[in-house]
Amino acid sequence: MYFEGENGNITTDTRYLHILPDAVDIRSHITPEIRYRGIYEAILYNTTLSIDGSFPKAHVNDLRIPPENIMWSGAFISFGLSDMRGIKERIDATFDGQSLSMEPGVETADVITSGVSAGIFLDDARESYPFHFALNLNGSRQIHFTPVGKVTTVTAQSDWKDPSFGGDFLPVERTVNEEGFYAKWKVLHLNRNYPQIWKGGDHDLSKSTFGVKLFSPVDVYQKTMRTAKYALMFIVFTFLAFFITEVMHRLRVHPVQYLLIGLAIIIFYTLLLSISEQISFGAAYLISAGGVIGLITGYAKAILRNRMVTVMVGGILTILYAYLYILLQLEDYALLMGSIGLFLVLAIIMYLTRNIDWYSIQQGSIKAGSKAALEASTP
Repeated sequence: MYFEGENGNITTDTRYLHILPDAVDIRSHITPEIRYRGIYEAILYNTTLSIDGSFPKAHVNDLRIPPENIMWSGAFISFGLSDMRGIKERIDATFDGQSLSMEPGVETADVITSGVSAGIFLDDARESYPFHFALNLNGSRQIHFTPVGKVTTVTAQSDWKDPSFGGDFLPVERTVNEEGFYAKWKVLHLNRNYPQIWKGGDHDLSKSTFGVKLFSPVDVYQKTMRTAKYALMFIVFTFLAFFITEVMHRLRVHPVQYLLIGLAIIIFYTLLLSISEQISFGAAYLISAGGVIGLITGYAKAILRNRMVTVMVGGILTILYAYLYILLQLEDYALLMGSIGLFLVLAIIMYLTRNIDWYSIQQGSIKAGSKAALEASTP
């Protein structure tokens, strides 16, 4: 574009005109694969994409750009890809019946930041320009699309049984069964917040994506196994709660009573597994945890005979089991939240026991034992 400065000097500035296609039809077949690294699993996939559509003849009168300022000879077509490493085969592409040699990189980052592009020839006599892309891509966990057409139609098919549809648009048709899933989206240009033609980088297309995630549900047995991994932590924390109660309130808990409390904690996992086979995991967890918390709290009331201590024990157990349930629902942040939780528990224990003289407690126990032995030996 040409501009006249204050001193009458003519300066030039190059800007990009972005034209979106009228119709886009995308057909995707997704082949999933599960790979393992240690105890962790990763969901990968390969997809073949067939994309057809057409570009309209550019009408730039509404943009108030003088025709002589438009460099039609520098026109190019771009195809956005978020991760170039996923390209598995050469991209077959045609524009207006002519084969294109797609090269990596994009001419401008106004609309997309990574992808492939190729120069094209535009003829003023043509009213539309059909195009076709055929791609073979590798990816992980999810695939998303951007509705760039006036009418964008996307179909996705796979033998994965647990899809999770997300993004700004949900499928208008979908079928999910034991054989896999089929989904179809139809998005109009009226459904999104950017036009079909504009200049510069005024619009962000990434905010209107949609697609499918290959979701990996954790079944009942996997959830129970994940729960059982925290068994030792629960036993230690519960015993620690009773031990601190002994020290702070000068109460005595017999080793046999500790054993019974530990057995009550362990039986929680058996209850959880057996009940969750009959009803939902959430309801089974609520019943099992409620039963064990009630059992241990009632037992604490009977052996400690202190209402305040009983309420404290019940509160600690409730917080522990609620926190464990939250951890089970997390995927990406489970380890982080678990580590933070352990840190907070340790900090609270250290704070509550900061004024306890452990040496005096030990000496008191020794003196009490010596006194009992003395009384036993006195005739």
